[in-house]
Amino acid sequence: MKIVVLGGTGDMGSAAVRDLLKFTDVQQVTIASRNTAAAEKLAFALDDPRTVVQKVEAASHADLVKVMQGHDVAAGALGPFYRFEKPLVEAALAAGVDYVSICDDHDAVQAVLPFDQAAVEKGRKILTGLGWTPGITNILARKGYDELEDVDTIRVYWAGSAGDSEGLAVILHTLHIFTGKVTSFQGGQPIYIKAGSGKEIVDFPAPLGKITVFHLGHPEPVTLPRYLPGVQEVSLKGGLAENYLHSLARMITMLGFTSTPYRKQKTGMLMKKLLPFFPTAKNRSLSGAKVEITGKRNGKEVRITYATVDQMRRLTGIPLSIGACMLAQGKIKRCGVFGPEAEGAINPDAFLQELARRDIKVERWETEL
Repeated sequence: MKIVVLGGTGDMGSAAVRDLLKFTDVQQVTIASRNTAAAEKLAFALDDPRTVVQKVEAASHADLVKVMQGHDVAAGALGPFYRFEKPLVEAALAAGVDYVSICDDHDAVQAVLPFDQAAVEKGRKILTGLGWTPGITNILARKGYDELEDVDTIRVYWAGSAGDSEGLAVILHTLHIFTGKVTSFQGGQPIYIKAGSGKEIVDFPAPLGKITVFHLGHPEPVTLPRYLPGVQEVSLKGGLAENYLHSLARMITMLGFTSTPYRKQKTGMLMKKLLPFFPTAKNRSLSGAKVEITGKRNGKEVRITYATVDQMRRLTGIPLSIGACMLAQGKIKRCGVFGPEAEGAINPDAFLQELARRDIKVERWETEL
């Protein structure tokens, strides 16, 4: 079993690399990065003969194909995904390799779903969005959906902290999801609403507690209605423990600093330099997810809620590792391009068992309405 991790030196990618080496029977993990010095440093720290370093230029289709070939699975941790998910999927199909990613941009997922038929014809499995959110959230939504009848509403919430990740890709993603119109699913139809609207205060498990969240651009409202028939509402709201950063993000987008890819890149690089000087919620430097599924059981309306809190790199990188291993072992039967909640994709119980093996705890409770 040989797996290549694209972006393997980043916060999320390196967590996936570490998890593959510690918890799976992988024969080789290739750390693919443009920054070979960082990749060599990580490989030296891991001190495991199964690690291989390979340079990759993500802007080169030929380079991506070459790096992926010879592996059983390519794992995408190379963000921001609004730039890289489509090229990575195209390269995986050309290389004849199964692919799983932590893609967390709604428009990036919409851009790769049309490759479904091509992937089916090639017998390839392209699993997009298997990280924290999307990923864990989708699988929890699927589990709750399967437990109830006539599921009407799925509400997904996430909370993070500026102190939980300092990677440039995370900053660019945050700027991106606060920009323009984002996808939601209301009244059985996809709609576009203003990013940063719909302010709500949500209570997450300790130590996160109450976090202010907003409609933001994530893939759950794109994929959940596609694979969970009958659901009439799927919403996604997220927010940061440092509430002042919401106002800063809105101001940055309002002033046009994220209106083009170039401006977004330059703004993100500036923010990366400045963030260490900003105050962070040190006692809440973790990330969390909460998923509410409302449906019926024996004629009564019931809401099932799942929630988890841990470090962002673990919540994101570990699911990528689990998914890559499941693909390599043939445990995912579905072909095409799909989200983790799709029929024939990730088995929720098996996935949650793997999370528990890594000490990622998921709380569950239900309420009769």
